[in-house]
Amino acid sequence: MKITIKTIASEYDTVASVAGDVLTVDGVVYDLSSVPEGGEARPSGDHPFSGPITRTDGLLHLALIWCFDAATAEPDQGAEYPVLTVSSGDVSDPVKRKPEEEPI
Repeated sequence: MKITIKTIASEYDTVASVAGDVLTVDGVVYDLSSVPEGGEARPSGDHPFSGPITRTDGLLHLALIWCFDAATAEPDQGAEYPVLTVSSGDVSDPVKRKPEEEPI
């Protein structure tokens, strides 16, 4: 799965994982196996996707809205959206975080 991450400041951090054609975002399971080769799906209702979901050469391509806790993140997340390729497991946190303060 090729995931373009569109970050947005919030009060919580998105957590996501991939298992084949199944994407789980914040505990909600999205089975994307019905997206045909060369085709696209346009999600409706409440979902974390931005734009259509497509499949090219067997690989799902999608844009995902990724919420992050502004209190723990750097103020500048950059102008370009990170693109991650994940076939299985957790989706890495793409947010640039503030360095942790050392205890005094």
